[in-house]
Amino acid sequence: MTPAQTTSAPRPRKVLLATPRGYCAGVDRAVETVEKALQLYGAPVYVRKEIVHNRYVVSRLQDLGAIFVEENAEVPEGSVVVFSAHGVAPEVHTQAEERNLRAIDATCPLVTKVHQEARRFASDGFQILLIGHEGHEEVIGTAGEAPDHITLVDSPDHVNDIVIDEDKPVAWLSQTTLSVDETLETVARLKTRFPGLIDPPSDDICYATQNRQQAVKEIAALSDLVIVVGSANSSNSVRLVEVALDAGAKTAHRVDFASEIDPAWLEGVSTIGVTSGASVPEELVQQVLVYLAEAGWTDVENSIAVEEHQVFALPPTLRKAMKAAGL
Repeated sequence: MTPAQTTSAPRPRKVLLATPRGYCAGVDRAVETVEKALQLYGAPVYVRKEIVHNRYVVSRLQDLGAIFVEENAEVPEGSVVVFSAHGVAPEVHTQAEERNLRAIDATCPLVTKVHQEARRFASDGFQILLIGHEGHEEVIGTAGEAPDHITLVDSPDHVNDIVIDEDKPVAWLSQTTLSVDETLETVARLKTRFPGLIDPPSDDICYATQNRQQAVKEIAALSDLVIVVGSANSSNSVRLVEVALDAGAKTAHRVDFASEIDPAWLEGVSTIGVTSGASVPEELVQQVLVYLAEAGWTDVENSIAVEEHQVFALPPTLRKAMKAAGL
């Protein structure tokens, strides 16, 4: 045989589809909260900040009659306002009361748990090191629970820059949507610097964030390319790209829609991993699979890391109003 004849055959094209992916219980609850509020009160229903960080979801709810605003001051007095899944500081509730707004709090229960931990640590006199990204809505809301007690830690590299009273007790909390591995690294460095550091009573990073990161790890090393469906302002979606690369994916990219896939990414690629962030509806993932099938990747293998069964009830104020209305 000539050298040309001994060249190995190209590997078959395959898609590894990560499970779990997409909507978590908190996102599902928040989106349904806006939908039910529109059904109950009619349009418009105002939503403070993006209900979840996904362009498609926000656009769809706008089409149904939701109006997204940045602050309560933009909401007409007496109107219905929904607070996003990321949580808000106590002052936001106070502002709503002052404007006689009918507020529905769609904060994810797992974020509410972190708020409760912040209040408890603060009431016990602790200084709190909050691991999270500056400016993220969840971090702003959590910090607002005990602003005089909380110091933000943005990454492991910032640990040495922390300035606190080292004679007072110190505890740590974290944003729920961070990289699990990076958070553990940050905590390890914090404990080296502050040996008496107290842990939260339970893990702050939410089950869905951990599960989606574990699922993408399981497909990353087998993938030439990983495509993460999710928006740029979605912390957990952005982290999935980072986790995929750290876990061995040759390349990884985030897209909101299948139309954003660059055909150049597919050149020389055999196996493609696909997943989505916790605020992404499944239909957007299916559109990506259709795009890849049309490009020749028709073999889809479902990679199941863990099964999820978590469900959160709608906010109590909304459930009470719906029951009164016979809905």
